[in-house]
Amino acid sequence: MTTPDTAPTAPATPPSNEKAWRRAFQSLAVRDYRLLWLGQASTSMGQWMDQVCRGWLIYELTGSPLLLGAVTATRAVPMVLFGIAAGVVADRFGRKGQLLVAQAGNAFIELMLGVLVLTQQIEVWHVFAAAFAAGTLQAFQQPARQALISDLVGERLIVNAIALNSAVLNMSRSVGPAIAGLLIAQVSVGGAYLVQSLLYASATLWTMQMRVPETREQARQRRELQLWAGLREGFRYIADHREIKIVLLLALAPLMLAQPYTSLLPVFAKEELDVGPEGLGMLFSAPGIGAVIGAFGVATFGRVGRRGTLMLAGAAAFGLSILGISMAPWLSVALPLLAVSGFANTSYNAFANSFLQTATPPQLRGRVMSIYLLDRGLVPLGTLLAGTLATVFDARVAMGLMGASCALLVVAVALLAPSVRRIA
Repeated sequence: MTTPDTAPTAPATPPSNEKAWRRAFQSLAVRDYRLLWLGQASTSMGQWMDQVCRGWLIYELTGSPLLLGAVTATRAVPMVLFGIAAGVVADRFGRKGQLLVAQAGNAFIELMLGVLVLTQQIEVWHVFAAAFAAGTLQAFQQPARQALISDLVGERLIVNAIALNSAVLNMSRSVGPAIAGLLIAQVSVGGAYLVQSLLYASATLWTMQMRVPETREQARQRRELQLWAGLREGFRYIADHREIKIVLLLALAPLMLAQPYTSLLPVFAKEELDVGPEGLGMLFSAPGIGAVIGAFGVATFGRVGRRGTLMLAGAAAFGLSILGISMAPWLSVALPLLAVSGFANTSYNAFANSFLQTATPPQLRGRVMSIYLLDRGLVPLGTLLAGTLATVFDARVAMGLMGASCALLVVAVALLAPSVRRIA
């Protein structure tokens, strides 16, 4: 099931002989999506910079590894607590407005932290309170932003737009922490927070200029939506549509079962591969490089049909690559496998995301996407499982079990739900 294309002005389908790089960026020709994408770039950069600054600041204030982990968990908790409700709020009050409030709130939080640091009034509780507030705002920001993509580009360009969104997320993941480290070293952590505030403010200005199409019927349905009834309606819709249930499982389960392998990389680097910090940095960078390549690959060639088969293949490759990493004897073997894991992860998630957005009616899209985006909270929970497995066995066995469980899940879905393979 698909919904009508409500995008205002999407460019004509490019001719088959058009250069690949033009196909890769075709959704950026849609003005309002371009503004959303620029906002995503600024917001994502700010989030990755915040991760570095928050860790640096709390460790500088306390010297406690325990509090370092606790402040990270504090930011993740609201994403699980409020994520589903955020989808209903987005469907009720409007996705653009919700995104504006979240981005402006983030700009204020980072500004306050910067001022507190620079005036030497910062305290530990400030950092924890800011982490919880930022996590809450992210819980409300993400479903609104994701649902807006299909609102702005329509079904024809949805795969390309989602892939470009993923590309900028992964590029920010590669660049943001390095910029934060440079600012902390050359200016101060307070100055880094002020730069983050400017990034969120710029994202807010771009979002303000967006025009989001909405029919009268959609507006009426939105105004009549009630919170609890809306929650029940969203869960009922998912429960009644088998393919949506399966795709959500395929999107979320591997991220909880296998994605936390990254938390074991420091142990793997030291105890299994016998490499130092330079090697560890390469291990963390490789999946990001693969993810960017995968995102641009989907953006360029994603409209080939057979999304279901590609989704299954990508999820299986993700699990098998992690299984392969667990057996890698040398760094030179682990690095390309890590790049494959990033490539596969980004690819199958782009196809899953595009299917969920095009298969869901516009008035329910925020709620469905809020379930899809629970991965922000599930991955930290999976990290606990990874740590437990590594403690009981060792890092190699833990990663092997995680990768194998992911691959076996995909095989089970392919055998028990063959209709998923036929998703076009």
